[in-house]
Amino acid sequence: MENFINGKWTKPQSGNYGNVSNPVTGEVFDKVPHSNLDDVNAVMEAAHEAFKKWKKVPVAERALLQHKGAQLMRDHADELGNLLANELGRPLDACIREITRSADLTDYYAEEGLRLKGEIPLHNIEGERVMVIREPIGVVISITSFNYPIALLTMKLGAALIAGCTIVSKPSDETPLSTMRLAELFSKAGYPPGVFNVITGRGRDIGDAMVTHKYTSKIAFTGGTSTGQRIGALAAQLGKRFTLELGGQSPVIVCADANLDIAVPAIVKHTFANSGQFCYRVSRIYVHQDIYDEYVARMTEETKKLTVGNQFSGCDMGPIISQKIYKTSEEQTADAKAKGATITTGGERLKGAEFEKGWFFPPTIIADANHSMEIMREETFGPVAAIMKFKTNEEAIALANDSDYGLAAYVFTGELGTGLRIAEELEAGSVWVNNIQRSYHDVPFGGVKQSGVGREKGRYGIESYTELKTIYYSY
Repeated sequence: MENFINGKWTKPQSGNYGNVSNPVTGEVFDKVPHSNLDDVNAVMEAAHEAFKKWKKVPVAERALLQHKGAQLMRDHADELGNLLANELGRPLDACIREITRSADLTDYYAEEGLRLKGEIPLHNIEGERVMVIREPIGVVISITSFNYPIALLTMKLGAALIAGCTIVSKPSDETPLSTMRLAELFSKAGYPPGVFNVITGRGRDIGDAMVTHKYTSKIAFTGGTSTGQRIGALAAQLGKRFTLELGGQSPVIVCADANLDIAVPAIVKHTFANSGQFCYRVSRIYVHQDIYDEYVARMTEETKKLTVGNQFSGCDMGPIISQKIYKTSEEQTADAKAKGATITTGGERLKGAEFEKGWFFPPTIIADANHSMEIMREETFGPVAAIMKFKTNEEAIALANDSDYGLAAYVFTGELGTGLRIAEELEAGSVWVNNIQRSYHDVPFGGVKQSGVGREKGRYGIESYTELKTIYYSY
């Protein structure tokens, strides 16, 4: 594959390429550009020139194009899903669901964009009117993680395009192909050249240049906290807008009166989805002492039912995408065990011919955890979860909030009032009570503390791609 710049596949001026491998087999099945600063300048120039015309396109016309793009995503869901499964290693059915759900979000943004409004304050001053209008912010840089490449992109793409911005996407080096194919589909939907561009390359080679480029108006980033903090610092120095969705270390509180028939399956499903490789997964589980033993036994039993294998086998889990991320799961498990925790299931690399080439770590439960363990302090990004007992709800809230992160949190209780009180006291951008659903398209998503800055999705997401302008008019 090549960079997608100004509506065309474009060879990198560096002449260099990197491999894209199947995480299950290690097989290289494509190559993508390792771009350089000349490539950055070329793509930014294209997006900047396209913005001059795109911002003037009526919103209704933008919405029609966006609906066409969403429909093409559905029409090609099997193709995109297969591409995503090959580069990510996640089970195929989950990859296809990512595509169709992302198409739904793209459609939602198109409709929500039609409802964006300014205002005319009623100052009632004769001969004068004041108008507050919204204008597209400009060229947007989208930098996304490997784990949900299409979902994370469309959170930014759909909002930016309907607002009238143009976008330059830099997907992860590990999962770039689905994003590149999506750009081609949007071009076929009728988007003008330069409105949606994709450039690939190593962050250390082009990341800073993209963030600080004179044509960059906003950076929308999803990824690791340290990288996000660097991006935020660079952007702030130059007065550029940014939205950062960063790491998580999400807690769940299971109260004494919780319905375990609901809580256990919900927590297991959420903890080990995508092999635990997403930022708002359950990481720390706080269980009331009265039900602790029963909970540990039931979660262990439920976890043992999960199957691990290649992405096309119908299994529940695939491999971890890389050795680097695999190592974190392995090291945090070993650290917890050395500090007195009990591994009730999993904990060691899977053995067997089918697991030799990929980084297969089993779904792992760590019981008798405490806050001296790395698993309770640092983001894991793998299929490992730790359980700790508590005596009172107040203690559980304090433990849950004892973290640098604040992306998501979860509560299970039989009392509505208790659930709402705990939810309000938890320091997190989103809190689920008595179930763990997907986040909805029309409500904001993002974190507090070191889990991010700003919000995506809903009208809040679109508004973040606009600037307010006040016009004072005398007559």
